[in-house]
Amino acid sequence: MKILYNARIYTLDPALENVSALAVERGEIVAAGDTADLLIRFGNAERQDLEGRIVIPGLTDAHIHLETYALFLQKVDCETPTRQECLRRVAERADQTPEGEWILGHGWNQNEWPEDFGNATDLDAITTRHPVYLTAKSLHAGWANSTALRMAGIGEGSPDPPGGRLGRDERGVPNGILFEGAMELVEGVIPAPSSSQSAEAIRKALPVLWSMGLTGVHDFDRRNCFSALQILEQRGELRLRVVKSIPIESLTEAAELGLRSHFGSDWLRIGNVKAFADGALGPQTAAMLQPYEGSSERGMLLIDAEELFEQGRVAVENGLGLAVHAIGDRANHEVLNAFAQLRAYEKEKGLPPARHRIEHVQLLHADDASRLAELQITASMQPIHATSDMNIANQYWGERAALSYAWRTQLRYGARLAFGSDAPVESPNPFWGLHAAVTRHRADGSPGPEGWYPEQRLSALEALQAFTTGPAYAAGMENRLGRLAPGYLADLVVLETDPFNCDPQEIYHIRPRATMVGGEWVYQQN
Repeated sequence: MKILYNARIYTLDPALENVSALAVERGEIVAAGDTADLLIRFGNAERQDLEGRIVIPGLTDAHIHLETYALFLQKVDCETPTRQECLRRVAERADQTPEGEWILGHGWNQNEWPEDFGNATDLDAITTRHPVYLTAKSLHAGWANSTALRMAGIGEGSPDPPGGRLGRDERGVPNGILFEGAMELVEGVIPAPSSSQSAEAIRKALPVLWSMGLTGVHDFDRRNCFSALQILEQRGELRLRVVKSIPIESLTEAAELGLRSHFGSDWLRIGNVKAFADGALGPQTAAMLQPYEGSSERGMLLIDAEELFEQGRVAVENGLGLAVHAIGDRANHEVLNAFAQLRAYEKEKGLPPARHRIEHVQLLHADDASRLAELQITASMQPIHATSDMNIANQYWGERAALSYAWRTQLRYGARLAFGSDAPVESPNPFWGLHAAVTRHRADGSPGPEGWYPEQRLSALEALQAFTTGPAYAAGMENRLGRLAPGYLADLVVLETDPFNCDPQEIYHIRPRATMVGGEWVYQQN
């Protein structure tokens, strides 16, 4: 047993919100209270003086692509201010890469580049000796050179694949940009890492996540990631609480195997079945009720309410909840219609209401704003998206952006929030997300001190709950995670700066002093 004492501890437990000491044994908190009292009660315990520092519960990223993020750490960083700088980095990697091997990168955003989209010719000017494939920051578009296109069988007469679109030049020839399902054409010919390789990449990424204060994640990658996570857990190397989603195309197999949401251990458990209702804002593939500003484009609806209900019916009959990606107001409307049918079906069949969730919830029509709360659907949102996307949201959605990234609106109606990052779309640093949620402005202060649509700002406590108790509820672990109270897992973060009593701008710069998972220090600042 160990006693952590002489600290200002925010428990997030309504019964005892602030204490100065915790008793930890066998990975759990056994007592929380006053320093003098706990030192007397547990006189033989190991003592660790935290020297007046701040302690908060361990933070959970409720939407991350863990394997993709881990592998991203090995890719060319394409999140650059100009297209030319991105191309320079690709050229640098090409000089270091044996001929014929793939060059992979991530992070480009044509909305931030003065030169706009690139094309295959740009990459061909660097190399045709390597296949090159770079994913956009949104993960909803890709950029390939002609070598990669040829390997994927994409040529002059190639049609758009179902659920996707090929970018084309003025002659209608594919130009190297791939949207949504078209990305799979190239991704299908890239050699996939083995489960062991992915396990190693994730293992190396864990210290990065711990250093940010993350003790848990909800992962939305696919089968290979699940296999990699099982390898790490079997080795005792998965010192991170992971809730693992199931892709909807695997729903039948999951049901046949009897997998159920919330089944598993404290380290690795089954989450919800993940479906996609639309694309993303950046490439204008998010499904809209009305066209994007200055355009006739309404995005891409990938599944409608009836089809989603049919899939959801199979899921709930087998003890599985749904997690549905929906960004545009039309996509969210269709998903909410499906969930309304599904709630009625659960009641009709006497099924327990599953903990369904919508991922992103970036734009809602005013008529739909209250429906997540009414249907008891978790709003799984990423506050850092608001500050990243605010300029293009204004440009593409105009006045509709007033109901985008609307966290305060959701809380006002009574919905549960679960916050994440969508890494590697954004950094998984939860303090950047907390800062965005509290200030609604970027690190540089733009668009101004009041923030973007400041009426949607949250308090520091509300934002912290969305990174702790909110994800715990969504995972069915509200009695084990998210608070620092007896019977809860000993996952916590030690800070020098008090996020509840500092200038909100300082939250962005908070870096954990130490991180504990399961009663063991996994990260300590040198």
